[in-house]
Parts: sequence; C-alpha cells; structure tokens
Amino acid sequence: MAATPNRQFKNICVLSGFNYGKHKEFIEAAIDLGRSIAARKLHLVYGGGDRWLSKIVSEAAFIRGSQVLGIIPRVLKPLGSSSNSSTGEELVVSGMQERITEMLNHADAFIFLPGDLATLEALITLASWAHLHIHQKLIGLLNVNNFYDGFIAFLNHAIKNYFIPSNVKKLFICAHD
Repeated sequence: MAATPNRQFKNICVLSGFNYGKHKEFIEAAIDLGRSIAARKLHLVYGGGDRWLSKIVSEAAFIRGSQVLGIIPRVLKPLGSSSNSSTGEELVVSGMQERITEMLNHADAFIFLPGDLATLEALITLASWAHLHIHQKLIGLLNVNNFYDGFIAFLNHAIKNYFIPSNVKKLFICAHD
C-alpha cells in the first residue's frame, strides 16, 4: 500500500512498546526510524517516557536535530519519565484516551513499531477513528520480524468479509525490514 504523493508531513507520531524484550532488531529499527525522522527534518511526537524503544527513537531523532514532543499520561509518568527529560518537550495528560487525542492533534501521520497492549490499543483506536472519519491520517506499521503479520491478516479479512470500508485499508502503509 502506498501513500498518496500530495500529502505533506511535518510531525510524525511514533508509538512502540514499553519494553523491547530480547529482540535486537527492534532496537535497530527504533534507531533507524529516529535517524530517518531527523534526516527528513521532521518533528517527532511519541508516547513520552525515557525507557526502552520510546527512549531510543526520541534520542536518535533529538540528537540529530528534530524537535521532540513526548505525550505521557500522568499515571505512567512515574514508570517511564524523568522530570528532567533531555529529549525535547513533555506534555503530561490525564489518561490514555487524552494521550491518543493529543497525538492526533499534534501529528500528521503515525508509525507503529512493535509494541505491547497499550500500543495495540492506540493502533485500534486510530484505525477505528479513521473508519468513523474522525481523521484520515496515514498509519504506518513497521513490521519488524513480522510482528504485525497477524494484525494485517485480520485487517484484510475484516475488509473483505465484513463492514469495514476499504478506505481504512488505504490509510495503512506496511513496511518490512
């Protein structure tokens, strides 16, 4: 699936899991993505925090000159954010849904690295909102180690057999490493 060439992006939101486990490919993908964002002179919006994949993407983008905005729910702040973040600005919000709403307000497109259930929640929420025409922003899946194969298969199945319009599928760009 390809993006339409007339879309302009300035702010890219990257969402990823809190922990990358034992997969060094996830770390490499996060570094490469952060570097690519900076090389294209884009700004990064992400889920906040100073740990694991989120930290890796934000640091890779920030040290190469990108503006960085971390959006973190107050409840997660003690788990994943220091008060003196060295990678850009931080916006503390009341909860997870407000976080997704703020990300939608600040970003022109979304890229999902492999993630946990909170990452999947954001992916489903943004896809659902696209289905409801709340937004028409692109959603990219960085399918490291075939992480999103099951989700892609489900999406194709649902579009083919149920009531999900094909315009939602057009919003997804899937990249394999």
